[in-house]
Amino acid sequence: MIHVCSLARLEETVTRTGARKVVSLVNFGTPMRLPASIAHDDHLFLAMNDIVEVAPGLITPGHQHVAALFEWVAAWDRSAPLVIHCYAGISRSTAAAYSTVCALNPDMDEEQLALDLRRLAPSATPNARIVAIADEILGRGGRMVRAVEAIGRGADAFEGTPFELPLARVAAAVQATS
Repeated sequence: MIHVCSLARLEETVTRTGARKVVSLVNFGTPMRLPASIAHDDHLFLAMNDIVEVAPGLITPGHQHVAALFEWVAAWDRSAPLVIHCYAGISRSTAAAYSTVCALNPDMDEEQLALDLRRLAPSATPNARIVAIADEILGRGGRMVRAVEAIGRGADAFEGTPFELPLARVAAAVQATS
């Protein structure tokens, strides 16, 4: 299970879920404290700004960030949940979670996953650059990009509500609880 949250909700999300691994996608120099239960080796820090175009003085999400994410999650044994967070829990983290599920599930339907993401996180606005790079690395032929474009911008929010994104198809679980 992947849990997505903001930096402000990191400690409580790790505690509530029992997560043992954390991926941080925040600006370089952002003050943050890793929860005490997370070992240094169980933390992936990807310093980047939440931008989609190159801008002077800012770190644009790049291939090296997405490749590092994919390499790191491929080594995750999935015995405990993973938390992915960014500053607000809306853009970088939702893009990384969406991309991670696609990377770990080569046959996952990108469009259905994006629809599930929207249902679980109404404010999610996945960073388009991260998704495009992931799509390219995974050889998805633009399907990830088109799926995220189709769900559009999420609801306005200063901070996203924490949510969980299962590694398996979400729709079946959502329908079962209806």
